[in-house]
This record gives sequence, C-alpha cells and structure tokens, in this order.
Amino acid sequence: MRAIFLVDNGSLRPAATLNLRRVAAALSQQIGETVQAASLLHSNKIPADQLDGTPALTLGPAAERSAEQGATEIIVVPFFFGPSKALTGYLPERMATLQATFPNVSVRVAQPLVDERGGNDLRLAHLLADNVREHLNGKPTRVALVDHGSPIAEVTAVRNRLAGQLSALLADDALCVAAASMERREGEEYRFNEPLLENLLNSNEFQAGPVILAMLFLSPGRHAGEGGDIDEICRAAQKRHSALSVVTTKLVGEHPDVVDILYSRLRQAIDGERFLLELPALPRTPH
Repeated sequence: MRAIFLVDNGSLRPAATLNLRRVAAALSQQIGETVQAASLLHSNKIPADQLDGTPALTLGPAAERSAEQGATEIIVVPFFFGPSKALTGYLPERMATLQATFPNVSVRVAQPLVDERGGNDLRLAHLLADNVREHLNGKPTRVALVDHGSPIAEVTAVRNRLAGQLSALLADDALCVAAASMERREGEEYRFNEPLLENLLNSNEFQAGPVILAMLFLSPGRHAGEGGDIDEICRAAQKRHSALSVVTTKLVGEHPDVVDILYSRLRQAIDGERFLLELPALPRTPH
C-alpha cells in the first residue's frame, strides 16, 4: 500500500495551505491516486475554521497515520524549487523517526521542481515567461526574478539558472532579466544571494520605468502574499524613485502547468528512475 504526499515547508498563512491542497487535488486527478497535502512544519497551528473546517496536516504525523493504516511505501513530492535544507536535512531525519516505529515502511523523496542534473527541462522557465508576458505592453521591459533567498548555494543556483532560461525565452521582450533575493543572511559566506531586491530597485538600471517582478514563489504567505514583505520592498522603492513602477506576476504555484512538472517528478519517483533520496525499509532484526 502506497501513500503519496505533496509537501511544502509550511506557513502560518491559510492561503498557503489552501493552495497546496488545490495543487495536491489536481495532482491526484492526474496520477489517479490520492495525493495528500502536508507541510513539514507550521501549518498545523492554523485554526481549522480558516481552512474550510479541515485542519492542516504536517508530514510526520500524517505519514505515521498512513503507516498505522497499512502503508508500506511513502512517496514525498516536494513543492520546492531546489534541494533546500528542509529536504536534505530535516525531512530524512523526520522520516527516520517514522521508521524507528515502522521499520517496514520505505520512503522515497522525488526531485524538486528543478532537477539540476535531470536534463534541460525548460517547463518552469516557460511558466515564468507566461506570467511575465501577462504584463508586457508591447515595449521591452526590465524583469527581475526574485526568490526568498537561501543559505544553500545550490538553491540560489537554481534561481540563477532559471533567470538565464527566462532571459532566453523572453528574448527581445525584455531589456534584461536580473535575479534577486528578497533577503539574505549576514556574512560574506552568503554573498551568493546578492543582489537583494531592495538594492536592485535602487540601481541605475532599475530605478526608473516599468519593472516586472517575476515571482519565484509557490504559494501566498507573509513574503509573497498581499501586503507581504515583497509588497513592502516594492512600495518603499517606488516611494524613493518616483519614475519607478513595479508590477508583480502571479506566483509559480498558481500556474496550472506546475502540476505537469510535479506529475513528472512523481512518476519518476514511483518508477525508480530519478529521485532525491531514499530510505529503504529497515531489515527485520531476529528475535
């Protein structure tokens, strides 16, 4: 018996959980099996009455419940862009705790949305280009691809790769495509996150004229949601520079085509073709 989970990092904002559920339902329909929406952390603190009366799931307890009900195979589909520490550190540790109680359960984690070594998949870049083109008015426009910012260089490399692909796809529709982070940790070792969005919008190239902010975020929350951190950064920049006009795109996780990419990652994991990590069932110990 198999249990499949679409997993995000987790948010205290109801809109993030509702979006995760919507995408999980679409993925369920495409794969022909139930895909449960679960977060690694946080979302279980949201009052159920803000989630249509159904409490949010976190992966640990949800996976244990599936194991209790007879699941011997758990597949996790990351709703993540790249191999963040949550996937490579916290997740295997949490699943090892599950296996300590249910040693007969195997766990396989699919690749994130961007599989750096899995071939030249341009689908996510095409999705970003679709979102940008909704705001083009016939004139070449500057585009900033912004993500949260990560302490993991490999995650930032995913963003930079997408910025290059997006630049190629937009071609003459974009004056330029620049990558930026919403925030970064202090210290020289995290300089790979530069430029910060705040600083990019202060630069000579970006402080005047229209700028389209391509949002490399999956679900609305305190960063990417209405009135969130990105909104505040853009409002402050437009206040400083009267000639600057910033418009933000839809989020990646709100585009219907994201389900096709998730389906591919799930299918690869089910078939054993490609996956991020695997925790085989533990061998039985003789009594």
